[in-house]
Amino acid sequence: MSTNSSAMCTTNARQQSQQGALLLDVREPQDVQALAFDAPDVINFPLSQLAQRWQELPQDRELVLVCQNGDQSAQASEFLRAQGFAHVSPMRGGILLWMQKGYPVIGQRFNAPARARDASVG
Repeated sequence: MSTNSSAMCTTNARQQSQQGALLLDVREPQDVQALAFDAPDVINFPLSQLAQRWQELPQDRELVLVCQNGDQSAQASEFLRAQGFAHVSPMRGGILLWMQKGYPVIGQRFNAPARARDASVG
């Protein structure tokens, strides 16, 4: 969620990923197949399955939650914190802002809508 003060900016999220954080993409598999983050360690773990499968996630590792525009990752982050995860941060702006900054993706790039561009503070 772009108004979430605890959300990590895209630049910091990319740096965290390059330093060993796990990017947890909470979008649905068909969205990830169409366009994915190109990062060292990223897994798809859909928000729709999080309540049933959260125990599969490592609690001792930094998790940066990512999605399309930042809204779903903020929801997932709140859920994981409620389950006792201490090292979770949603990324502001999602893959739309990631692309706008020119960071690598797998799949066809497209122009981000105005909403994502407006969230680019950070």
